[in-house]
Amino acid sequence: MGKTSTSFSRRGILRAFAATSLIAAPYSANAFGILRGAGDIRRIRMYSGRTGESLNTIYWIEGEYIEESLKEINNFMRDWRTDDVVEMDRRNVDILSASQNLLDTTEAFTLFSGYRSPKTNAMLRKRGNGVAKKSLHLQGKAADVHLTSRSVSQIARAASVCNAGGVGRYSSSQFVHMDCGPVRSWGK
Repeated sequence: MGKTSTSFSRRGILRAFAATSLIAAPYSANAFGILRGAGDIRRIRMYSGRTGESLNTIYWIEGEYIEESLKEINNFMRDWRTDDVVEMDRRNVDILSASQNLLDTTEAFTLFSGYRSPKTNAMLRKRGNGVAKKSLHLQGKAADVHLTSRSVSQIARAASVCNAGGVGRYSSSQFVHMDCGPVRSWGK
């Protein structure tokens, strides 16, 4: 028999570690003490009805972000209308992940809006959808998400517990806005 060569990538090793450790990962504060619920392993699960894409990735393990996973997140959260991609603020990804953990669900967030290009933001403002002129979506610092298994109020409460940014309830549209800007809340 021939000799078999096995090559291990850093990401493959981290994924294997995560798969065996995920059950034991505690729901504790992150390294900076800002977020509750993010844990030692941070995973984000999302689905985009706009593009049909799904994302289920571990992007942080024991204090270290995984750059390849962050690039996947950036691409997933792109402006689907223009295909423009920016670097999403890691703090916002942490808020999304912590909120998902606090909700105790494996359901993927449905992403309504991540990054918005200036062109998309201007178009939405003209439609009169209550879109801010200087929206944090323009900076890759916000996301609008939904879960079918949880109410808008439940999702907003989980995001608010993080005490790390803005939380907007849009009950009539069935989504919650989460951002890593100033701590504030709005909507019903």
